[in-house]
Amino acid sequence: MPLPLPLPCFSSHLLPSTFPPFLHSPSPLFSPSKFHTHSFQLSNTCSPLSDHSLSSLLRHPSPSLLRSLHASLLKLSHLPFHPFLSNSLLSSYLKLNLFQDAYSLFLSLPHPDVVSYSTLISAFSKSNLRHEALRLFSRMLYSDITPNNYTFVAILPACFPLPLALQMHAMVIKTGHLDCPFVTNALMGLYGKCGLYHAVLHLFDEMPHRDIASWNTVMSAAVRGFMYGTVFELFREMRGTDATLRVDDFTLSTLLAACSGSGAVAQGEQVFAHAVKVGLDGDLSVGNALIGFYTRCGSVDDVEWLFERMGVRDVVTWTKMVTAYMEFGLVGSTLRVFGEMPEKNVVSYNALLSGFCRNGEGLKALDLFIKMVEEGMELTDFSLTSVVNVCSLIADYEVSKQVHGFVLKFGCGLNACIEAALLDMYTRCERMVDAKKMFLRWELEEFSNVAWTSMICGYARNGQPDEAISLVQRSQSEGKMIMDEIASVSMLSLCGTIGCHDMGKQIHCHALKSGFESNMGVGNAVVSMYFKCGNVDDAIQMFDDMPSSDIVSWNTLISGYLLHRQGDRALEIWSLMQKKGIKPDQVTFTFIISAYRVINLNLVDDCRSLFHSMRPVYQIEPTSEHYASFISVLGHWGLLEEAEETIIKMPLEASASVWRALLDSCRLHKNTTIEKRVARNILALEPKDPSTYILVSNLYSASGRWHCSEMVRENMKEKGFHKHPAQSWIICNKKIHSFYLRDRSHPQEKDIYSGLDILILECLKVGYVPDTSFVLLEVEEFQKKHFLFYHSAKLAAAYGILMTKPGKPIRIVKNILLCGDCHNFFKYLSIVAKRDIFLRDSSGFHCFSNGQCSCNDYW
Repeated sequence: MPLPLPLPCFSSHLLPSTFPPFLHSPSPLFSPSKFHTHSFQLSNTCSPLSDHSLSSLLRHPSPSLLRSLHASLLKLSHLPFHPFLSNSLLSSYLKLNLFQDAYSLFLSLPHPDVVSYSTLISAFSKSNLRHEALRLFSRMLYSDITPNNYTFVAILPACFPLPLALQMHAMVIKTGHLDCPFVTNALMGLYGKCGLYHAVLHLFDEMPHRDIASWNTVMSAAVRGFMYGTVFELFREMRGTDATLRVDDFTLSTLLAACSGSGAVAQGEQVFAHAVKVGLDGDLSVGNALIGFYTRCGSVDDVEWLFERMGVRDVVTWTKMVTAYMEFGLVGSTLRVFGEMPEKNVVSYNALLSGFCRNGEGLKALDLFIKMVEEGMELTDFSLTSVVNVCSLIADYEVSKQVHGFVLKFGCGLNACIEAALLDMYTRCERMVDAKKMFLRWELEEFSNVAWTSMICGYARNGQPDEAISLVQRSQSEGKMIMDEIASVSMLSLCGTIGCHDMGKQIHCHALKSGFESNMGVGNAVVSMYFKCGNVDDAIQMFDDMPSSDIVSWNTLISGYLLHRQGDRALEIWSLMQKKGIKPDQVTFTFIISAYRVINLNLVDDCRSLFHSMRPVYQIEPTSEHYASFISVLGHWGLLEEAEETIIKMPLEASASVWRALLDSCRLHKNTTIEKRVARNILALEPKDPSTYILVSNLYSASGRWHCSEMVRENMKEKGFHKHPAQSWIICNKKIHSFYLRDRSHPQEKDIYSGLDILILECLKVGYVPDTSFVLLEVEEFQKKHFLFYHSAKLAAAYGILMTKPGKPIRIVKNILLCGDCHNFFKYLSIVAKRDIFLRDSSGFHCFSNGQCSCNDYW
């Protein structure tokens, strides 16, 4: 890719307008008289100070020594006329981070030279005072002092955003400094910081002379650009081009980062062996990189072994251990090592905070954040983004309001990353009205893509597919959203959620044309989309065609088979992963355990063995999600007593999701005794959850206590709680048609109801018997049948039959579990309508054909 044409000159209008107070000082901040009390003085009669004498004095400088020397030199009038003295003193001030003193000295020089400017610019740039460095560089140009190689190396790291980087590139070319490897290395580093990774590769290819820093810079940029294959190619080229180049700690750390990102286990182990061979395995940065690699591609035992063998550890080492234990789901071990840390910084706390989120420990994460605030710790953008994500995790309306208020008070409300997290938080806390208000006032055009994708996915997540598709169409017509890799992943996820196969295929084609398909995230999203839209063949084909895969890819494949109730295929993939040496993660075990639910009873022993092997064999601590999956398997096969006993003996507190897994099994097997005990536990754990109120109400209704059931629902309304209503939708003529229970809002509602009435009569003739036990209302029997007949899924099916050609399959999506009566009805409907009916509910796909269902009536 050719580099963009650089601008012809350096523009001062790109410089900032505000700077620290000391940069506006018109004169030095001190005078010689201030130093009369210091012990070090030079006599007026002393001979001129030699370079050797000055070097001796400045070998181990202290602030008092420097200031005394400065004052004495001013008194003797040596300083203004001796560039070496002034530059040496300037450099010494900067080594001690005495920026005000250094700048005052600089202002006192009548004719600062290129060394003076370069020294001060370098110090500002390295201390993240980029605005000050740029202002000083501009002043240097206006003083007609030509920058040299060292000046460019000093100023280039401060030259971003991109327009400024391009102008500086032009100046480097104009002044003939591009042939210097140091300058080109700095320029590559700048383009890498700006995200122009192909520009880095272009510069590297044009370099006539390269050193180890050149190779390290280009490989580091390739890692940041997720071009892991390019990293390995570059390393092989480096080894083949110049055998005299010795890899250093930075080279090995970069290679290990590439191995971690790509899941390249064999290459990572080779890098480790090479580190041992060249004697760098004991280097601190290499050791830290190895911990990161084995966290991603190894076991917790590997990580612990590396940690124990490290003779020197720093705060990065300890923080990586916190991250590692969290990655393996070992929250207890994480807290132990965090407590043992000899030094902690904000990165350490952020690692613990994000780890809690990753392991579903929302309340612990919130407590940690509160502790950070109370102790006055530094809060970074990452800290605030993490706590907003915590609110998304726990989905608590009141907490989300408090956190938003804190973020605004903290003064970071306009930060684009935090704003995006807040918008996502609103959509996950069912605050779509607030989310829409924030979306409408979004003004940061460069980040508007994030807002559009968050809002679209939020609508889909909250059961508003019509609004989601409408916003997609608006974004395309108005050109508001750029379909980059991130947006493509979000839109593919949306298409999978709502079952919009045609649009998903269009986005897949766009990804192919744009070259995004090689992106692993996009490839995984395509596989997931096809599975969720019922297209198993294309999903498998996409997985097989992916140039590389990670654990997310394999998890997506397994979950796709589970969605289609092909547990045997899921277990085959699990066996293949073990043969290939692919390291499973927590999600893998959640899916694999669930696979035993859709196979047969004879494999329950295998499921028990797998569940109990997680910690000793795979170093993964079972979480509540794993227990919920295991309980669901036991309960599904009628082992309710064993399931209840397993929950009671859990080493961690059973969450509501674990008890709900058993509750569903009790309903399936009609065991009311255990069901009541389970319900009491759920009520104790989640007394404020809306679904808990519904649970209590249904239990009252099932036992005929209608008055109590009504009181619970009234209490729920008074407290402002509401549950997501059952909703079904079907896509016809590229438009979503949504239906609720007894919904009459559709423009063709008369035709839909007339058609459904005819279909019901035909189904009754061939054996359909309405099961009124699913109607938990105190009404007459004929009224219960009326409620059953007009469930949302039946209305969607009737509309689909009316609007599609005879013989064409009907595809429906339902946001909750299909009730038993509707399931029975669709079996008869497939006979009467002579159609295959594909319905996806919260449990997976039901394929109704000729009076049978793919789930074998057991879901």
